[in-house]
Amino acid sequence: MSDTDDRRDGPRPLPPRLDPRAGRPARHGGGEPAAPGRSDSRRHRLAAGARVVAGLLSLVLLGTSGWGWYLGRVADASVNRTNAIPSSGNEQTVDTGAAMNLLLVGSDSRASASAEEREQLTTGSNAGMNTDTMILVHVPADGSRASFVSFPRDSYVEIPGHGQDKLNAAYAYGTQEAPDGASEAEVQAAGAQLLIKTISSLTGLRIDHYAEVDLLGFFKLSSVIGGVEVNLCKAQQDKYSGVDLPAGVSVISGEQALAFVRQRHGLPRGDFDRIIRQQTFIAGMIRKMLSENVLLDLGKQRELVEAAAEALTVDQSLDLFDLASQMQSVEPGSIDFQTVPYVGDDEDDAGRYILRLEDEETLQSFFADLNAEPAPAPAETKTPATQQAPATAAPADVSVEVYNGSGASGLAGSAGSALTDAGFAVTLTANADSSDYAVTEVRYAAGDEALAKAVLAQVPGAVAKGSDAVTSGTVQLVLGSDFNGIGQAVTAQPAKPKAEGEDQRTAADTGCIN
Repeated sequence: MSDTDDRRDGPRPLPPRLDPRAGRPARHGGGEPAAPGRSDSRRHRLAAGARVVAGLLSLVLLGTSGWGWYLGRVADASVNRTNAIPSSGNEQTVDTGAAMNLLLVGSDSRASASAEEREQLTTGSNAGMNTDTMILVHVPADGSRASFVSFPRDSYVEIPGHGQDKLNAAYAYGTQEAPDGASEAEVQAAGAQLLIKTISSLTGLRIDHYAEVDLLGFFKLSSVIGGVEVNLCKAQQDKYSGVDLPAGVSVISGEQALAFVRQRHGLPRGDFDRIIRQQTFIAGMIRKMLSENVLLDLGKQRELVEAAAEALTVDQSLDLFDLASQMQSVEPGSIDFQTVPYVGDDEDDAGRYILRLEDEETLQSFFADLNAEPAPAPAETKTPATQQAPATAAPADVSVEVYNGSGASGLAGSAGSALTDAGFAVTLTANADSSDYAVTEVRYAAGDEALAKAVLAQVPGAVAKGSDAVTSGTVQLVLGSDFNGIGQAVTAQPAKPKAEGEDQRTAADTGCIN
């Protein structure tokens, strides 16, 4: 592809057997077919995870109509391919069965855009070969749901052959490993392969497929779909990304879509909020694609598929139609967005900002759990009349031991007196083994459920716990700091706040974000 050949003149032509425009004039100047190679454009990417997944998931539409087979063949014939999957260093050590793992990547090069386009898109100058957006898509074998796990670019990890460094350097290191005289496609593949080896080693997963996307493709795709709805808690203006959006719901595409997923300056958590932006845009794209406006518009479907195939570079073995078929039953509420577990901010020996991830055992346990099947709902069984659940015992039939674990002096005695007044046989009042109980507990031996229910009725909201350490025929009441008195409901415990790194959304969530 020469420097004067501009990929924006039109997509690579399809084989005659698949080209629906066969017999029509070509869209390229002079009536000549477009050059088959597009290696120059493949060198240049921009980091925005939304455009990666938006491009790929537009192909999920293939499985939703009778037109799907044809569109699948169109996409497979048009999409760019790269030798991204390494032959070694990509072994699975975490058992996830036949699940599929796909790595989505956007790199941080701006060189493919003209000066005019860079000014319009507020992308600045070329930023090299680093990858600032990396998202692992995990799809269980049954295709019932999907998990999108984002990897912050500053994650401090072991890059095979290069030691500890930021994750977004892995791709660049890989390109440097390409042999002298390697073609541009081979350089690109070398970068992808080292990134995959790094992610595989970190997660314990085998990366089955790879997808990468470029800036202009995202710009076109977000416009083709007619924009995506996003919801901001506060109005945002940022000169670096170019974002200029009001508080509340907006429909964005093109320039503002790119600015929205790129912004990190002025956000409370910087790159973490940018990750949430990317995930939110992806979710909005999914909801839009599954709306009737798209599903019932065959022309819109074709535009999306052509735009996605034009924007994407995928590995050699990825069958887009198979992927679409596997994911066609996934609903927005069953698509989870998460961030890889991390410890917190730090600096490396050179004083650079880095993000410390959790230890290997924790990380690999996290990725193993992505494939865990939900616990089956207990089967409904009819209880025979002679085996009905025990009724609440009469207070006079219940012996109670009261233990004070609240830290408040004298509480066991006063609670014991109140239970005695209520007709219970209180046999002991004492301090618990700790004064740090936050939650009041009612402990009982197996078979004593009716006795425990009588005590629970006196302390609404207390937690019932079966225990082998409790003497049969006796119930233990352990008072926590939430205890408000006999006959009074305990103080409800506040929901545990999410720690950094525990952000989790589904594609159905539409609440406001930073």
